[in-house]
Amino acid sequence: MTTPYVVTLDLGGIVDKAGLMDRSAHALGLPDWFGRNWDALADSLSDPSVWPPPAAGRPLLVVVTGWPEYARKRPEEWTVAQEVFTEASGREPRLTVALALG
Repeated sequence: MTTPYVVTLDLGGIVDKAGLMDRSAHALGLPDWFGRNWDALADSLSDPSVWPPPAAGRPLLVVVTGWPEYARKRPEEWTVAQEVFTEASGREPRLTVALALG
């Protein structure tokens, strides 16, 4: 099995969806045309052609850190974010999104 390429998506200090989208775009190195909406995030996560270059031909592990504060402040958005992570992982078997607990 090939070792996955690991990307840390640090949501520490994020207070809204726009911040989550910006942080996601930066962490994943998404192209300028990334739409910064839930559908675009799901599409980008499940499309290996836009993954960071070092992930080419490898699985991608996205470790989400710093998320509890965002989840408390924006519970509805956090629910959607989790659904997006789950949907994208279901579409692309080489993608794993893990929530760090500590």
